[in-house]
Amino acid sequence: MGRGLLQYPNVAGLFRVAQQLLGYDLLSLCLEGPQEQLDRTVHSQPAVFVTSLAAVEKLHHQQPSVVENCVGAAGFSIGEYAALVFAGAIDYSEALYAVKVRAEAMQEASEAVPSGMLSVIGRNNSDYFAACLEAREYCKSVGLENPVCEVSNYLFPDSRVIAGHLQALEYLQKNSKKYSFARVKMLPVSGAFHTQLMESAMEPLSEALKSITIQQPLISVYSNVNSQKYTHPKQIQRLLVKQLVLPVKWEQTMHAIYERKKGTEFPCSYEAGPGKQLGTILKSCNLKAWKSYKNIDVSEDDANEEI
Repeated sequence: MGRGLLQYPNVAGLFRVAQQLLGYDLLSLCLEGPQEQLDRTVHSQPAVFVTSLAAVEKLHHQQPSVVENCVGAAGFSIGEYAALVFAGAIDYSEALYAVKVRAEAMQEASEAVPSGMLSVIGRNNSDYFAACLEAREYCKSVGLENPVCEVSNYLFPDSRVIAGHLQALEYLQKNSKKYSFARVKMLPVSGAFHTQLMESAMEPLSEALKSITIQQPLISVYSNVNSQKYTHPKQIQRLLVKQLVLPVKWEQTMHAIYERKKGTEFPCSYEAGPGKQLGTILKSCNLKAWKSYKNIDVSEDDANEEI
């Protein structure tokens, strides 16, 4: 992860600051692994954050006008911090400090209770809320107090991520046909992110965000919590904390960004960061907008590619 970015200006500096602030060699971990260490929340969040901004440096080098004329930004979960740095709302090193605190607190919260996340492809008649309610009732019947099972990510029509206690997710897997789920798959994560099981991470993150300077974004940045543009710095501080325990409304964000009068052209969209998942989601949310989508590859040495 990040191998294709090192040749671009400022990228080495991003990783150098990260090593100083994090206390370990993030670049080496991204390039060489081991994969199981990179996949841990405490490491993966800083890795995604730094690599996403490094991808912006690549885009700026190859097509400076794209970055200079950008009118809006959004990021999925940890990506929202990268979007805010890109938009000039938070200094890079201060945002990285908040990301470090967030990642450590979420790692600790995920280790406190057996929990996880279940990717669900549903159908038109799928009732996610009823499924979660019945999964919680099942957990209570087997002796689990205050079970958590709720939608944690809205991805695209008929696609959700449900997160919570493992017993609840196992119940949904076994009873997927009852709820008209077309496909279910456990995600390779260690916790129920964006649910109440992350509540213990709220105070450490809140304190970290209070200690840094947050300014009005220079361009529109959309919140995961309500899919709307941030309007002032205090709102950013408040909603980034709430983001820990509330679902990521990405499908709603896609609609908010690309809503326009019929016949109006869609803007070019760039996914800067590891993977192409957000492009796949955009294709399912808005096919016309996706036709102007491009991915900034971060994995290989591709100086000669044309964007």
